[in-house]
Amino acid sequence: MRCSLKRSLMALLAASFLLLLLLLHGDSWQEQDPLEVELRALAPDMILQLLQPEGAQRILRDTAKLSALHNVSYQLLAGSPAPRKRFLAVGLASVQRPRGFYLLATLQSLFSQSTEEELQEMVVVVHLADTDPSWNVRVAATIAQKFTRHILLGRLLLIHAPPEFYPTLEGLKRNFNDAEERVRFRSKQNVDYAFLLAFAANLSSYYLMIEDDVWSARSFLTAIRRALASQESSNWATLEFSKLGYIGKLYRSSDLPRLAHFLLLFYQEMPCDWLLVHFRQLLAQKDVIRFKPSLFQHMGLYSSFQGTVNRLEDEDFQADALDLPDNPPASLYTSMSIFENYEPLKAYSSAQGYFWGKDPAAGSTFSIVFKHPARVSRVRVRTGSKERPGDFLRAGLLELGQRRDRSQHCSFYIPVGSFEKGMLEQRGLERVLPGPVECVRIRVTQDQSEWLIIESIDIWTTAGT
Repeated sequence: MRCSLKRSLMALLAASFLLLLLLLHGDSWQEQDPLEVELRALAPDMILQLLQPEGAQRILRDTAKLSALHNVSYQLLAGSPAPRKRFLAVGLASVQRPRGFYLLATLQSLFSQSTEEELQEMVVVVHLADTDPSWNVRVAATIAQKFTRHILLGRLLLIHAPPEFYPTLEGLKRNFNDAEERVRFRSKQNVDYAFLLAFAANLSSYYLMIEDDVWSARSFLTAIRRALASQESSNWATLEFSKLGYIGKLYRSSDLPRLAHFLLLFYQEMPCDWLLVHFRQLLAQKDVIRFKPSLFQHMGLYSSFQGTVNRLEDEDFQADALDLPDNPPASLYTSMSIFENYEPLKAYSSAQGYFWGKDPAAGSTFSIVFKHPARVSRVRVRTGSKERPGDFLRAGLLELGQRRDRSQHCSFYIPVGSFEKGMLEQRGLERVLPGPVECVRIRVTQDQSEWLIIESIDIWTTAGT
């Protein structure tokens, strides 16, 4: 009894000392974190005990409505849920890889690419889901040592769902003729994510799914806020900030219990990214809503399954999320015939695809008419596509317009740039046209035999009207 009391007192004193260090150095945190120095010489078990004095706490989460698994008892390896719900929870699951280890770099990117204000609105949840308990403890201790400050401030939680709560991973259906090992791996991965989603459901207003081997764009949280503002009137189920797998997929936290249930129901049927597509469609979102540039980039060279080489990259990734366009709400019109369902909105919005017009001729136009006048500072237009690189604009002008009449046009336009090899980017436009802009127009100046693809139109605005 005395030994137990002594250990508890030592743990309490050590934790108090760490908190004192945090307060003393909170305003001047350097590369060499004082807490990291203090923890470096300690054993993994002691590190976790200091950061979680009660040890690996078990938290019962009632999931009776999710599946036959009535109560899942999570091991809380480090950190504790904050009393206040955050704006965004970032969730990732990690297991031991045969080759490569990217989890620390992923966490470092999430934290270092966020401002202090953004960090206050974010919590990162890591599900250490390996079947080897010693690996989970070692990795948790390493993370706790490196990211002590974020754990103590409630910004980082490390959890583990013990294997006794998993459904069977033997004798699974071999859909798509996959090998047994691959079916077992992807089925367990679905359950890993299901438990992670269920745990995170009440931590924040929105939930972002990523993998454990990604780079983050600077101020990605602010970019996500902007994207959400643009979708206020949309009944979306999933917003995508990367085109790869289940990287950068955003959900309302209120939908997480249903998504966790869905993954548990169909865990052995297909890979997680396929199930996520079906979930989106079941919630009546037919089209992909993906924002460009992408906010997350795959960094891992080796797959978590058998260590195979995996060189996936998102060519739409941009390292600085603060440089994302605004694209004010607008109506779009064109004088060109539209091919099938490649309507003008696809060039301007976050909807998947592009505009494809037939038989562009001199004088053909593509017009963007703002709902409210705006001060335009920069415009970037890309024409053509990887699939059809020949369908680009041979000759054309970008024009800014004012004095909108009752029709879909402005009565006054001024040319501000010309296309070169199908591309155009103009900056400093707020100095070219005094007063707010009401229309942005692309005008074809030369007949061309090829059709015209407008892949993307990006518009930046400045404050004021």
